[in-house]
Amino acid sequence: MKHQPCVITLMTDFGDQDAYVGIMKGVITEVNPRANIIDICHSIPPQDIFKGAYLLYTSYKYFPKGTIHVAVVDPGVGSKRNIVCVETRNYLFLTPDNGILGFIIQEERPKRIIRVTNNNYFLPAPSNTFHGRDVFAPVAAHLSLGIKPKQLGNATKQLEHLSIPQPVRKNTRQLEGQIISIDHFGNLVTNITKSHLEEYVREQIRDLDRKSGVRNQKPKIRNQTPDEPGKSSKKKILLPYNTLETTIGKKEITGIVKTYTEVKTGKPLILFGSAGFLEISVNQGNAQKYFTVDKGNRILISWMHGTSSKRTDIRYNTIETRTKRHR
Repeated sequence: MKHQPCVITLMTDFGDQDAYVGIMKGVITEVNPRANIIDICHSIPPQDIFKGAYLLYTSYKYFPKGTIHVAVVDPGVGSKRNIVCVETRNYLFLTPDNGILGFIIQEERPKRIIRVTNNNYFLPAPSNTFHGRDVFAPVAAHLSLGIKPKQLGNATKQLEHLSIPQPVRKNTRQLEGQIISIDHFGNLVTNITKSHLEEYVREQIRDLDRKSGVRNQKPKIRNQTPDEPGKSSKKKILLPYNTLETTIGKKEITGIVKTYTEVKTGKPLILFGSAGFLEISVNQGNAQKYFTVDKGNRILISWMHGTSSKRTDIRYNTIETRTKRHR
């Protein structure tokens, strides 16, 4: 059989102090020596499916078409949980069926979902504790050689659900989100996207119009290209840059900036990160330590002009996503 070059990515919670990741690579290259193996991350907290789902979502689309993404965060290893091969328009995903694809399937409809049961592509006598070596690695290698997902088992239409918190309207004037991830720099990633914020401001403008007697006026909009999870409107509202107030615990930040350098060193800021989510950061500092918060803590966003009767008081600017300088 002619060996084909192919990109296989690996994401696990195995860490780097043991041999687990290296063993998986050994199994892959034994089957396909020409496989191009790329590590995405192996420092996911043990059994943290949500973190794995978030990191896989923020990275998968930056690889060539045809890439095989292998994500092994698998607290149910050896149990009756399924292993699935999910085919989308451009990629294959080989994962436990435990919700780790939750963010991705909100954005991409799977073309095919296969329960991986054909042990002809496993190592002999798979263990109950290391399916990364005995199942995921050899199956990924065989896929890289050109076998079709349908050869791995039977098709299904079901995937396990992942609970992904959505922003909610706390009251008529506030949008409540929460911290869903904290990166290496201590930046606080929230579940609020630009489309969430745009819709919140639209509602505030409609409320303001009703209170001020303005009728049949539409908020200012322009064409946009979405850079965020999920499907978004083709129109983009011009957001009131300086009139949004974010509350984290007992601290508040006014306004949203485009880059870290718009505030002084050591000062907090709000911006949209490279994945399209609203983030709380500290210029050259650690926002997690600054605010003494953790994943799951809530944030509140208020539009300070929400009760004003003068539309002319509002200053609009367009929010754009900027890639983090220190990533």
